[in-house]
Amino acid sequence: MYLTTEKKQEIFSKHGKSATDTGSAEGQIALFTFRINHLSQHLKANRHDFNTERSLVKLVGKRKSLLDYLKNKDIARYRAIIAELGLRK
Repeated sequence: MYLTTEKKQEIFSKHGKSATDTGSAEGQIALFTFRINHLSQHLKANRHDFNTERSLVKLVGKRKSLLDYLKNKDIARYRAIIAELGLRK
């Protein structure tokens, strides 16, 4: 399993307010980014896995909607998470 409980707690403690604050937008965006990167690597090796491709597209959409929400709510937090995760180039 690539996403263990310890890995989730590490992601939320690094990007969220605490390890137990799983609802913060920054923590969710970081978790989605981790999952997107994992699925992208899987798809490079398995090009015809269309279920994974669909899951990847749905995750990207969820992350985009959370980023849009954060951008409208607090632009400083949005810019911080973008820089921290290296999403925009």
